[in-house]
Amino acid sequence: MLGYTGLTEDILISNNIFIITLDDNSTIYSDIKIPENYSASIKKGLPVDVKLSSFKNKTFSGEVDFVSSRINADTRSLLSRIKVENTNLELISGSLLEVSVKFNLRNSLSVPDTSVMIEGDKSYVYKINDENIANKTEVKTGIRDNKNIEIISGLSEGEIIVAEGLKKSKT
Repeated sequence: MLGYTGLTEDILISNNIFIITLDDNSTIYSDIKIPENYSASIKKGLPVDVKLSSFKNKTFSGEVDFVSSRINADTRSLLSRIKVENTNLELISGSLLEVSVKFNLRNSLSVPDTSVMIEGDKSYVYKINDENIANKTEVKTGIRDNKNIEIISGLSEGEIIVAEGLKKSKT
């Protein structure tokens, strides 16, 4: 990709010389500062999500490419570099990025938050048995994220539950 250098006419050396900038935007690198309290969790290869204001509903995926070996004493932060593949050349060098590092990912069972009923300090789901009858089943829940609730115990992968309309369900 060719970029304009921003030179004015008074800097022009000769009519026969062209000054251009060559940019390779197929991969975007961005240096980010990670607060010190997250430094133990940041490792090379961790996934990142990148958003730009020019793409309101689009998230670009990348990874942590480099992690410094020292905390900056002035900023109390850890310099890291992320890498985002830009195959469609949608990202422009110099853009302001909103970066989320996915450092606490885990593989767990989750259900829609509309399928969990909370009574006091206990949580329940309605599990469908082989006879198509909904049975109220106590579950232990974990973290809530983006309209889903983690199920720690009480439900196994592949079991069928009532996803919404709990107020109308009867056992």
